[in-house]
Amino acid sequence: MTDAIVHVESVYKEYLTGSEPVRVLHGVDLEMAAGDYVSLIGPSGSGKSTLLNLIAGLDRPTSGRIIIAGEAISEMDEASVARWRSAHIGFIFQFYHLIPVLTAYENVELPLLLFDMPAAKRRKQVNIALDLVNLDHRVKHRPGQLSGGEQQRVGIARALVTDPALIVADEPTGDLDGHTSEEILDLLQAVHETLGKTILLVTHDPRAASRAQRLVHMDSGVLVEGNAESLREAFPGWANGH
Repeated sequence: MTDAIVHVESVYKEYLTGSEPVRVLHGVDLEMAAGDYVSLIGPSGSGKSTLLNLIAGLDRPTSGRIIIAGEAISEMDEASVARWRSAHIGFIFQFYHLIPVLTAYENVELPLLLFDMPAAKRRKQVNIALDLVNLDHRVKHRPGQLSGGEQQRVGIARALVTDPALIVADEPTGDLDGHTSEEILDLLQAVHETLGKTILLVTHDPRAASRAQRLVHMDSGVLVEGNAESLREAFPGWANGH
């Protein structure tokens, strides 16, 4: 094994539909070094979200190994992987998944409540995360009082607040208009370049996919390295990456 922060080795995933197994992933291999920014693209039903969930420790492979930041999460029991996930993975979702009755500050603070951490340190980390996404002036606002772009910024701050080894983003611009999407993509790029965060992005948005350092293309459960031609194939009408 290399020093990759993400190491996926010969991973297969099957689900039972009735009594028949349906294979979703067919011997997938993937490596990401620390600081990589990778876009995972492909048609609906190709296995992108399945692979993302396996890497994030939300699901388990049928066979194969998944090692993240030196930890073989595919070999952990559910309780162990849940503790590991809380400390090492930052999630960014398409529909934000914020708790409506909590303020922006409280939503960002939530992951830290799982740790034995002094209140002063917790407060400092939350404020730093909100400042990084330029929402320090909206800390007392609840999700219903924020725009879609502001809600996604809260989601990004929540993903950053534990200082995770890996950020996984599942269609982070899917619910946003074009202008706001570009702002969120600029912010993710800044998180990558300024903080050196490792990011795995699943997207149907060619603008989002083209921002990454690397492109990997999933098709029928098989993963291959992508390029500009992959973008054009995955997104008909997309020309020259613009």
